[in-house]
Amino acid sequence: MIDTQNQLVERRALPRERLLHAGIGSLHDEELIALMIGNGVAGSPVAQVSHAVMRAIDQANGPPDTGTLLAIPGLGPAKAASICAGFEIARRVLCPGHRKVRAPSDILPVVDRFVERKQECFLAISLNGAHEITATRIVTVGLVNRTVVHPREVFAGPLADRAAAVVLAHNHPSGSLEPSAEDNEVTRRLVAAGQLLGIPVLDHVIFSARGYYSFLEHDAL
Repeated sequence: MIDTQNQLVERRALPRERLLHAGIGSLHDEELIALMIGNGVAGSPVAQVSHAVMRAIDQANGPPDTGTLLAIPGLGPAKAASICAGFEIARRVLCPGHRKVRAPSDILPVVDRFVERKQECFLAISLNGAHEITATRIVTVGLVNRTVVHPREVFAGPLADRAAAVVLAHNHPSGSLEPSAEDNEVTRRLVAAGQLLGIPVLDHVIFSARGYYSFLEHDAL
């Protein structure tokens, strides 16, 4: 039987079909997790489980441990193991060593998963003395167009990392790359705090699906 046009559109709305039709880059993060999981169970549909897994990833600022995954309703040992294996093979293939930051655009692959978030996510990226990324942390998650950032929360992670420097970044859900008055004020405060702590802020990058804005490139630090 030949599919009607409506049936084709409906099938392509599913993650697997859209991947085959438009490529892996067309899928959102939760859809990628859904493909790894395969299906849900009674009372825990796959979309709900994938959302819970992404929330665990955000809270861990990276791959969650097996215990955290197993605590998610609908996620048993086999599916938790698949997710852990996916993270590990990605780490081994894509990140055999630390990613070095030579230009503002070098952090874009690290923050790419936040581009389509509906709320602002403010990130602190720790660098070692060679300007290699050693950790990326979500500092705050705000409202659609506003987040509250305090130096204490921003530098807590880099201090624990013994970071030599930090790069700040946050997404603009609106798509605009123009820094707001609040963005400028937050940047000034955090640059000053970094100088006091001996962890200089090398840049603050605003990013969206349209590209990025670098305070460093615009001489605005």
